[in-house]
Amino acid sequence: MEKLDPGLENCSRYLIASCQFLQRRGYFNTLYQLQQFMTDHVRAAMTCIRFFTHGATSYLQLGENQSWLVRAKEHLRTFLQEQQGRGGGKRRSQVNSFRKMMSSSDVSRHMNTIELQLEVTRFLHRCESAVSPKSPRTATFAPKSSGASAPPTLFGGSPVKVEVACKVMLGGKNIEEGFGIAYRVVQDFQLEAQAVYVRAGQRLVRQRQYGAVRQLLKCVGESGAATKNDCDALILSCVSFADKSPADAKDLESLILEAKSTESKIKAYLLCGKLRPAYLLAVKLEAGRAGPLVQDVLQAAEGVQDSVMQNICSQWLSEHHSKSAQQRQARPSAR
Repeated sequence: MEKLDPGLENCSRYLIASCQFLQRRGYFNTLYQLQQFMTDHVRAAMTCIRFFTHGATSYLQLGENQSWLVRAKEHLRTFLQEQQGRGGGKRRSQVNSFRKMMSSSDVSRHMNTIELQLEVTRFLHRCESAVSPKSPRTATFAPKSSGASAPPTLFGGSPVKVEVACKVMLGGKNIEEGFGIAYRVVQDFQLEAQAVYVRAGQRLVRQRQYGAVRQLLKCVGESGAATKNDCDALILSCVSFADKSPADAKDLESLILEAKSTESKIKAYLLCGKLRPAYLLAVKLEAGRAGPLVQDVLQAAEGVQDSVMQNICSQWLSEHHSKSAQQRQARPSAR
């Protein structure tokens, strides 16, 4: 066939029809061989990625399949080399080519995705290999599922990529071990970092791993991209998600103290039903900032029918309302 039709252009429609038939029937090994014969490198790379993910239910299995990612990357590299080797005069003929075409920038982007997925796979394969099935750590970074399902990879959409970043962040011996790779996933795919941090924090809280939550806060703070508000939002999310049982009280108190702003600490205390600490923090602020926060404490006290705190808050609000009224009256007379 190659002697009669070196470019395979004349028989291209038969080759394409054969590929479609093989794909419909699920004969992917034969399909891959045909794609290689056709030098359809982009589609061959896509088939390799399918071989990598197909049937896998854990990163232990994906680790065994990672050679397919290496092959996929080689196919794309060959495609790039062939594109660069073709002269400008031949580019027009490629428009009608039966082989899948792709811009050099898109190919480079896909190669970067494959390279990062390889790094993720090696890391999580090592982590899962080191953890016994009965270890409680597996529940920390593996979300609950009703049955065996495909592990998330970077070849999925943004929500799946968020899950990959979260899984990597929680997969190591400690948060720091996986944070660097997870942060690269967030940056490379422009994911919403806060969504990843919140999901990871909530899973740690669910397992009562408050020490790991503080490690997560430290890594987030040192990443250089997070603001104080980001760290406080993460703390509030974790406190909100926590069981708030007596056994958690000391750990939650320690977590609340990590908050940067007084307002965040007050909100966290209110989430835990700790009205007195919230009130004491609020009244230390200047009156303009304290008023709305004391009002929040009063509303919380009314909600739980805490008459003592209701009276304390009401008295403070009444006194400071009177003072502010007197100050407003004094201003015109001072003129």
